[in-house]
Amino acid sequence: MTKLSIKIAAIGLNHNHIYGQTQALLDAGAELVAVHAEEDDLAAAYMQVYPQARRVVDKRVILDDPNVDLVVSATIPDVRAQTAIDIMRAGKDVMVDKPGVITLDELGEVRKVQAETKRIFSVCYSERFETRSTAAASRLVAAGAIGRVVQTVGLGPHALNNNPRPDWFYQRRRYGGVLCDIAAHQCDQFLHFTGSTEAEVVASHIANYANPDKPELEDFGEVLLRGNRGTGYIRVDWYTPKGLGTWGDGRLTILGTDGYIELRKYIDIGGRTGADHLFLVDHKGIQHIDCSTEPLPYGPSLIADVLGRTETAMQQAHCFLATELALKAEAMATRLGNRA
Repeated sequence: MTKLSIKIAAIGLNHNHIYGQTQALLDAGAELVAVHAEEDDLAAAYMQVYPQARRVVDKRVILDDPNVDLVVSATIPDVRAQTAIDIMRAGKDVMVDKPGVITLDELGEVRKVQAETKRIFSVCYSERFETRSTAAASRLVAAGAIGRVVQTVGLGPHALNNNPRPDWFYQRRRYGGVLCDIAAHQCDQFLHFTGSTEAEVVASHIANYANPDKPELEDFGEVLLRGNRGTGYIRVDWYTPKGLGTWGDGRLTILGTDGYIELRKYIDIGGRTGADHLFLVDHKGIQHIDCSTEPLPYGPSLIADVLGRTETAMQQAHCFLATELALKAEAMATRLGNRA
């Protein structure tokens, strides 16, 4: 009998992105069976949302369970690579929060284990996979709505004090730096929309301009990318003012030879309500498109990949290259502003 869906479990709940990761699969028909977290408060909160998840004290219970197909994980970034390695070596596919790894050495080890085990290592780039405007842009670009894409401009502003931050959040060895942490989203989108399969970091900067009391926090970063199918500019920061009313005004501009698309993913400061606003400018005129009902393909596609051993949700090479670009940008960045 053909298996119709998959069973999943969660290991590590240290970032709230775990809820989006879990929900993407549940909405696509997966069954959540277990959760492991060392922190009682995080486990209690997760199980309140997902009471079907049985808490296990030892993560080996999940790793040794032959019925679990895929594990979602949002552990602290500096243990994320080893967690993913343990999951793949246990014969299971894994979806981790971004950043999937925080050093190039870790990336090399994850690549090695993925090649050896043939398991899926997927980084949940939520700014693409969980936003309906980005899904709509993908559909329009694929249909040729703006011609050939030649450049992306990705802006990832975040709010620093919109929720309590644990100590590890301010320790660079644990979170990896602002480009490693946030700009991985924009590296993913640059590769996706330009279609680049090869790329390099041309220049990058990091800084701490506004938080001298947190010297290891990088509150600003920017990157210039060059790929074999286009170029990209990225800016990320922790400066979102309280007056915005949401955690960040994430934007993406996709420039094509016959027009451009701008996404206002989380808010339209021009006054339109809701999120997922798409603006399309082409030879016919200007359109505002409400993307609130656009389907999100990541969850269904990843389940299909687990069952069919395919790469439709995201090519494995793409996943690794997006991570590599963010890590190289962080490693080579010139430090500006207050120095750690």
